[in-house]
Amino acid sequence: MHSLPHENLSISSHDGLTLHARYYEYKKGAPVEILFHGYRGSSERDLCGGVHRCYHLGRNALIVDQRAAGESEGHIITFGIRERLDCKRWVEYAVEKFGEDVQIIVTGISMGAATVMMALAEKLPRQVVSALADCGYTAPKDIIKKVLRDIHLPPSVFYPIIKLGAKIFGRFDLEETSSVDGVKNCKIAIIFVHGEDDDFVPCDMSRALYDACRAPKKRLYTVKGAGHGLAFPVDKEGYYKALLDFEAEYNSQQSKI
Repeated sequence: MHSLPHENLSISSHDGLTLHARYYEYKKGAPVEILFHGYRGSSERDLCGGVHRCYHLGRNALIVDQRAAGESEGHIITFGIRERLDCKRWVEYAVEKFGEDVQIIVTGISMGAATVMMALAEKLPRQVVSALADCGYTAPKDIIKKVLRDIHLPPSVFYPIIKLGAKIFGRFDLEETSSVDGVKNCKIAIIFVHGEDDDFVPCDMSRALYDACRAPKKRLYTVKGAGHGLAFPVDKEGYYKALLDFEAEYNSQQSKI
C-alpha cells in the first residue's frame, strides 16, 4: 500500500474535528469504496488488505482514520455512535468530490463495521449502493458486556459504571443507537462477513444482525477457521467470490426496478 500513489484528504466532523483519509484511485470513474477501521486501529494497519481487495474488484478506495485514531483529531472513541455521523459526512464529501454519478460502497471491519451499520439508519445520499460489514458487533452494550465476561468481571456491576463514565467523560450515551437499529432501517444492499472462529466479536453477532436486517438485499458469508478480522486473508478467493456474486445480485435487482 505504501508504494501506491494516493491523495491525502480531510473533512470537518459535525462536532468540529478534522478527520483524515487517504484516497487510492484504481481507475477514474470506478465505484468508490469508503473503508472504516476497528477499535484503536488505523487505516494503515486495518485497511491495507482492503485497498488490495478494492483494486482486485476494480474499485477506488478511500480509507478513513476514524476520530481519535491515525492522523484524525479527537480523544474519545464512541464505539460507532458519533463515528456513524462521520461516515455520513465522508459519504457526502465523496459525492461532492467525485460527482453525482459516483457509486459508493461503505465498508467497515469490527468497530468500523458497527460505524457503517449505525450510519445506515441516517439519511445517506442516493449514491450509496451497498454496504459490507465485516465482523461487526450488534451493539456497543453487547460487546462491552462480552469483554467484561471475558475478563471475569460481572457485567451487571461494571457495565453501568462504564455507561456512566461515557456520559460524564465522553459526553455520549452508549445506548443511543446500535448496529441492530441500523440494519433494521437499512434501505440498501448489505453483505455481512464473519470468521467462524472469531473469539472477540462472536460470529453469532453477524448472524443476529443478518436476521434483524430489513435491507432489500442481504447476504451472510462466514469463513471457517478465521479469527477476528481475518476472513479476508484466510479465504481471499471465497471472499472475492462472495462479494462479486452479491454485487451481481443487487445490480440485477436494481435493473429490474
